[in-house]
Amino acid sequence: FDISIEVGAGGEMKFIMGYLANVNKRILTSATKGASIPAYLKMDGGKTLNYLTEKASSKLTVKTVLSPSANKHNTLVDLLHHLGSEPGIVFCNKKERLEDLSRFLDKRKVAHTCFHGGMEQRDRERALIKLRNGSVSVLIASDLAARGIDIPEMSYIIHYEIPEALQEYTHRNGRTARVNSKGTAYLIKGDKEVFPEFIEKSKIQMLSKAGEIKPPFWTTLFISGGRKDKISKGDIAGLFFKQGNISKDQLGVIELKQDCAFVAVPVSIADDLVAKLNNVRLKKKKVRVFLV
Repeated sequence: FDISIEVGAGGEMKFIMGYLANVNKRILTSATKGASIPAYLKMDGGKTLNYLTEKASSKLTVKTVLSPSANKHNTLVDLLHHLGSEPGIVFCNKKERLEDLSRFLDKRKVAHTCFHGGMEQRDRERALIKLRNGSVSVLIASDLAARGIDIPEMSYIIHYEIPEALQEYTHRNGRTARVNSKGTAYLIKGDKEVFPEFIEKSKIQMLSKAGEIKPPFWTTLFISGGRKDKISKGDIAGLFFKQGNISKDQLGVIELKQDCAFVAVPVSIADDLVAKLNNVRLKKKKVRVFLV
């Protein structure tokens, strides 16, 4: 909740609350409390439940990876190969660094997608869809991905750059080791780099040369029809089985939206499926099908 009532979002929150005059129960949730609660939320008699005071042991492991130079690009690639194909997020502080890193990973043939505030909402949503359905295993992200986004449990997160504040560090780490799962946060430390005081000393992670990032098995197809066209997931599955002539193990995650859908299929047959299914009828609608 704290990021939602900070400068820049407070006006919208106040506007929304103006339409909720008859709602007498409000629940605010966050891993941190970085802002005072404004009067328009009417939380004067609110109770605080602080689960951080419980003596539950954290399943988060923090490790440091040493880079031989100030430029950490090659060290990141070595770390990603060390980790294999497990899903994770690489955090950067600024969009320019993120985009530069993405171009470098493209050159090194590391499949990934990006997520930051400079992207259109549609493109951010598609990046998360590809992460959820296994089309990519690596998300390069700004702190926008540290809170409030719909993604599954991440095996690890990597601080390519250390955030300026403890709050953002906490939220980044919160994308892994959630609930009953274990996870690791990796800190990449450049040559002569000095970490902020809130970063506790952690074990040095040596990188093995044995691991490798396997090319993605899945890729994502877009379908130009959704719920408003009375199309269901079953309809989409039927289309792929009958006209696409694929087996059940060749159909991955289907995400159905109001006006479109996204389907994970094996990379090896994606082009063939586009050729077979583009401009066919699904229910009563002629749909376009193409690679995302």
